[in-house]
Amino acid sequence: MKTRQTRDQVAVEYTWNLDDLFASQAAWEQELDEIISQLPAVTAFKGQLHTGAETLLACLEAKEAIEVRANLAATYARLRSSEDGTNPQNQANSARVGDVVSRLNAELSFVPSEILALPDGTIEKFLQEEPGLAPFRKSLSDLLETKPYRLSAETEASLAALGEVFGAPYTIYQRGKLSDMSFAPVQDGAGAERPVSFALFEADYEMSADTTLRRAAYESFSNTLAAYQNSFAAVYATEVKKQTVLSRLRGFETVTDMLLHTQQVTLDMYHNILDIIGTELAPHMRRYAKLKARELGLEKLKFCDLKAPLDPEFSPPITIEEAGRLIQSALQVMGPEYSAIMEKALNERWIDYVDNVGKSTGAFCTTPYGNHSYILITWSGNMRSAFTLAHELGHCGHFTLATREQSYTNSRPSLYFIEAPSTINELLLGQHIMAQSDDPRLKRWVILQLMNTYYHNFVTHLLEGRMQRKVYEAAQNDVPLTAKKLSEWKGQVLAEFWGDAVELDEAASLTWMRQPHYYMGLYPYTYAAGLTASTAMAASIKEEGQPAVDRWLEVLKAGGTLKPLELMQKAGVDMSQPQPIRDAVAYVGSLVDELERLF
Repeated sequence: MKTRQTRDQVAVEYTWNLDDLFASQAAWEQELDEIISQLPAVTAFKGQLHTGAETLLACLEAKEAIEVRANLAATYARLRSSEDGTNPQNQANSARVGDVVSRLNAELSFVPSEILALPDGTIEKFLQEEPGLAPFRKSLSDLLETKPYRLSAETEASLAALGEVFGAPYTIYQRGKLSDMSFAPVQDGAGAERPVSFALFEADYEMSADTTLRRAAYESFSNTLAAYQNSFAAVYATEVKKQTVLSRLRGFETVTDMLLHTQQVTLDMYHNILDIIGTELAPHMRRYAKLKARELGLEKLKFCDLKAPLDPEFSPPITIEEAGRLIQSALQVMGPEYSAIMEKALNERWIDYVDNVGKSTGAFCTTPYGNHSYILITWSGNMRSAFTLAHELGHCGHFTLATREQSYTNSRPSLYFIEAPSTINELLLGQHIMAQSDDPRLKRWVILQLMNTYYHNFVTHLLEGRMQRKVYEAAQNDVPLTAKKLSEWKGQVLAEFWGDAVELDEAASLTWMRQPHYYMGLYPYTYAAGLTASTAMAASIKEEGQPAVDRWLEVLKAGGTLKPLELMQKAGVDMSQPQPIRDAVAYVGSLVDELERLF
């Protein structure tokens, strides 16, 4: 049986180079000490912000400088932990940087508290008096919007000091998932024994054409999840309780209101995504499930068969190098500035490709201000991995441009927009491959890849969002969150969406345990929001060409200078209306129509 590699066995060229952040553990530790030593440069302004615009500017600049350094240090620790969560040094680093960040947040909490204590009109007066404050206008305006929900300076400082404690549910979830869980090996259709891990199941076995392997791996995976369900439920319940209590302390009507407030998203925008896609996409996806059952020769499509490939023989293996060249070619439409970022990312070790013991599952991209992006994926050697890489490179391109053009304070847009720049790359990759060939089988195969993208965002994450809505409604009414309840709600959400097209077992209801997104507020639904916008934008680029590309690049460079609705409107997509959502759903329906015709 092939065993998983340990971190030191992975070929260096397929790992990211964290020396670009800090040359050594010692250099990182020294930076933490220096960050703490620089705190007085900010805290010296305590009690002084009312004295004038120049003082406020000096304080904000000093605060931003130390936050940039702390972000780099925290990113280093997080990436080390992501590459191997079993390493004791990495675990210790995470704890240490958590202490430092909590201390920083506590000691710097006087800044927003003093700003909010200023008489009405003072900030606008300061902005007029001091041109240097212009880069802080948006963040100051956003801060003033939180005034009704701000607590006393002492309380805010106390809450900030508890930052590491508040982050404990996520830390415990990740530690349990990556370091403690083990899965029984299984046999594939040829009788060979295969190891099972979170990464192997989600990036490989779940999408295997080998039904024996796929179903056996699902059973092994689900059995381990079931053994941890009560512990994970308690951890998640703590996360939700934390958010619910904070929302009440701050005076929000509901916890949902609090979480959407930070995203600058209205309740209508939130519910539109969940309701329209949840109900109007379901008939299309049920047709897709029935098509899959028929083509796979299955009497009934089980939940564990949903990601089984159609026509797997046609999808040849693709190497990391081949995928890089294909993606670069597909994204040339974005112009030389964007393409140069892609080339550097692919050739200068910004990406960590290979699975190893303790490595984080899934994929992500992080771009610490003042440094380059770092991408984590688990390469499976199939075209789905290429689409995942294109997705993460979309985040890379976005934040490279945003951090290049904007200050640290203005570099991050709302979560509501975050997934648009990533998913558009998947759509552009699909368009590019189809444009290169008239082969109907190739076209069919590309449509299947695009369906994977829509499945991931419009089904997996959208249904997470619909479950979250149930969870927060229950929490608002003080309903206890137990493993039984969470599984019951997840089962309901799945049954409402799939109807009789998919056979749902008890293990399907445990999928609330699989995603870290539940520990990130109302994040899951934003995947669907982002893909809705990128669907519209990809169509515009195809129809208009350069004018649409120029609009899109300007939006990427805008970073966090605009609210999400304004940002998308700048690109030409009005997310205040249901039409873009319905257009995206209709597009998915057209893909299913085409598949029914081609199979």
